[in-house]
Amino acid sequence: MDYEAVIGLETHVQLRTKSKMWCGCANEFGAPPNTHVCPVCLGLPGVLPVANEEALRLTALAGLLLNCTVSRYAKFDRKNYFYPDMPKNYQITQYDKPSTVGGFVEFEFAGEANLKGPNGFPMVRITRAHIEEDVGKNFHFERNSGVDFNRAGVPLMEIVSEPDLSSAEMAYAYLNALKDILRHADDEGIERVSECDMEKGMVRCDVNVSVRPKGQQELGAKIEIKNMNSFSGVRKALEYEIPRQIEVLKRGGKLVQSTRRWDDVAGITEEMRTKEHAHDYRYFPEPDLMPLQPSDEWRDQVERSVWELPLLRKQRFLREYFLTAEQAEAFRMNLRVGDHFEREAKEFLATHGSLSQQDKTRYLHDFANTIIQTLHPLLAARKRAWPDLVITSSGTLALSGSFTRGEISSSTRSQIAVEWIDSGKDVQKIIEEKGRQISDIGALEQLCEQAIAANPGPAADYTAGKAAALNFLKGQVMKLSKGKANPALVGELLERRLKSSGR
Repeated sequence: MDYEAVIGLETHVQLRTKSKMWCGCANEFGAPPNTHVCPVCLGLPGVLPVANEEALRLTALAGLLLNCTVSRYAKFDRKNYFYPDMPKNYQITQYDKPSTVGGFVEFEFAGEANLKGPNGFPMVRITRAHIEEDVGKNFHFERNSGVDFNRAGVPLMEIVSEPDLSSAEMAYAYLNALKDILRHADDEGIERVSECDMEKGMVRCDVNVSVRPKGQQELGAKIEIKNMNSFSGVRKALEYEIPRQIEVLKRGGKLVQSTRRWDDVAGITEEMRTKEHAHDYRYFPEPDLMPLQPSDEWRDQVERSVWELPLLRKQRFLREYFLTAEQAEAFRMNLRVGDHFEREAKEFLATHGSLSQQDKTRYLHDFANTIIQTLHPLLAARKRAWPDLVITSSGTLALSGSFTRGEISSSTRSQIAVEWIDSGKDVQKIIEEKGRQISDIGALEQLCEQAIAANPGPAADYTAGKAAALNFLKGQVMKLSKGKANPALVGELLERRLKSSGR
């Protein structure tokens, strides 16, 4: 009998706020233990929580980015349980009336998918994205343990998916798409929902997985793998757990609902407890917080903050600017650089509409590469940002266009870019100073004749079948031109000349 996996994910994401969810303590990673705490986040008697408005806004914004509906009525609840890292012995969260509901995420995935989204990509439905608070962090030493409450009360958003995933690789692709959506911004401070830094514990994931015979509609026993702190860990845990469950069923065994942990060193999951249900937490409405009833004005303001989804941005760049997948991916990942390219690409297309489709594509490809391969690495190496420079549309287009027309070589383009970034001089002046590349056919043919006449041996070697000799002759032409000859054109002219002469 063939089996299939059914997977749903609960992804917990720390929100990018300056302060915690219910108090004014700093939301800051890496401070000395228990230095960002107060009576509120320590749960001392008599304290009252006050909701962080920025956290509420970011939760609504995330819901819109995930195609969810922002609820007109939401409330907070107490989830009761005892654990050392939860000082109140309950967590303030949202249970039956969350802030956002009913969305979906589309993402790129080469394998089979159960659902397709409106743009034709694999899709996972989102049940809800709600706000809650994070807990502290336990530390275990040789003879004792400690708790750091700096993280307790940090705004935490939980994104709950429907069980639409069917493999470890699909879960991995979905999680990366989710991260890209929530932190889709460059390094220069454009707004994002979360930093999503997994090394700092800003994203954690609970995995719900079951298996069932293919074709069966009824779900199998749900096994939850708790507190996964890396996407690769989620993938490895599923690669182990799915075959484990299938093997139990094939041997005639029975699976029961349980919670397991992933041992990354041993590469196995281990059972922690069984039959955990929602009623075990004794949810009830949080008495110290009013329900949320956002106004139309507030909702409209949040909607105006929504940015273009990364996947849709990539597809639009492919469609409108004829880029390669690699170029579109680079502009998808960096908003500032992609926006710079788009502004200038629009200007170019508006002023060069008469060019053929082939020429437009060639110019835009070279323009994209000038930004991605030449300018952006130089800026990154100098720890400088795009807004710091006087990089005008005319400047970038002039640099790229000179290369496309064969007026400068790729190495000269890099030299000009360095001088431009370091000095701020006008690009056209630098191009003139460096000297335009020789692409005139007549002038290059004369240089080729001189090189062949001065080097009859390598010329004969090439006609005898030694292809490497052509590079030597190209080098001689470049010397004669003082490095200004178009090397690609030189190679074509030399090859044509030697073949036609019968040498």
